[in-house]
Amino acid sequence: MDFSIPEEYMMLKESMREFVKREMMPLEKGLLERELSLWTAPGPLIPEEDHQNLLKKAKALGFWGLEVPEEFGGQGLGMLAKTLVTEEFAKSLVGFSNHGFTLPPDAPNLYYLNECCGERQREKYFVPYCNGEVDSAMACTEPGAGSDVSALKTKAVKKGDKWVINGTKTFISKCDYPSVFFIVIAVTDPSASAKDRFTAFLIDREHPGVRIGKEIPVIGAMPTWDLILDEVEVDDDAILGEVGKAFIPLQNRFGVRRIELAANCTGMAERLIQMMIDQANNRITFGKPLAERGTIQDWIADSTMELESVRWMVYYAAWKSDQGHKDLRIEGASVKVAATEMLTRIADRAIQIHGGVGVSHELGIEYVARMVRIWRILEGPSEVHRWSIARQLLKEKKHYNPLFVSQDEE
Repeated sequence: MDFSIPEEYMMLKESMREFVKREMMPLEKGLLERELSLWTAPGPLIPEEDHQNLLKKAKALGFWGLEVPEEFGGQGLGMLAKTLVTEEFAKSLVGFSNHGFTLPPDAPNLYYLNECCGERQREKYFVPYCNGEVDSAMACTEPGAGSDVSALKTKAVKKGDKWVINGTKTFISKCDYPSVFFIVIAVTDPSASAKDRFTAFLIDREHPGVRIGKEIPVIGAMPTWDLILDEVEVDDDAILGEVGKAFIPLQNRFGVRRIELAANCTGMAERLIQMMIDQANNRITFGKPLAERGTIQDWIADSTMELESVRWMVYYAAWKSDQGHKDLRIEGASVKVAATEMLTRIADRAIQIHGGVGVSHELGIEYVARMVRIWRILEGPSEVHRWSIARQLLKEKKHYNPLFVSQDEE
């Protein structure tokens, strides 16, 4: 088996590592200070000037649109290249987006749009999205429906030549972006099975009937809002994909996000382990450095083993995506659970090794601990993913062998 990584990918990874040190790390102090006031003074984590500066420099260095097809102005490198670069990007608390943890354009929606957009939609949404002229946000979650999409209540009813959409979405990101459009998931056939019940619609933020509700404060720095759809009328050309066929592309989209989220966890875990090593070598207690304490050695060793185990799971899932596999439900669920729970443990150990300063806001470790607590729920909680993996394997009544069995061909 060939475990080598293309030299081009490694050069991008090294370039991002230097970019993070030079451009992103210096902004962390300001971000941590700003984050303390988010609940009472909502707004961006870093100044807009810094945000735009990062985007400009990222484009110049080739970090924008790594997996965007070449015909749309991207590099067409695929998910493995994006994963390697994301690992380095994730070592900083500062992102390119005030709402995200990903390199632009946001990969899950990129894959979804590329798979399902019609010709006119490519011109209106996909190409501008690839170029950074507009942004997108998924509008699926509702007050009574999160991981269980079968409980969605938002409905789209055909009246004449129009679709009329009514419902309320919650925990929706990027609602403060003036140029954002939403991928709205709505029920179009309540009596159908889950695979035939939902339809996706592309709806602009300023479309009549679309209203941004209250902002929802949460731990960590991921502002979200309620999104109200009140008698929103759209034509057939707003439909993304086919009527009643949103379920499968939506599940594939979630798989992409989960792999990307896992790459964020491995990148930050690597940084925290290095912080643990530095602290262990420098901190003297009772006449000896922490590095000589067996418990500390175990924490660092366990953290490293856990990180490397998850990292290769993530690389394999990304590689499999690049081979054309779209059904990454098992891989996406597996790496999402493994990575977020791995980072949770490592962040806890990093706090413990640093003692009092570890729980202070100064080092940012407690910030990571709060963010990963969100990530264990975002894109589906661990409990649902475990249930989903077991359900798929039990349904097939056979052992899942990722090396030789293609889910797409079953």
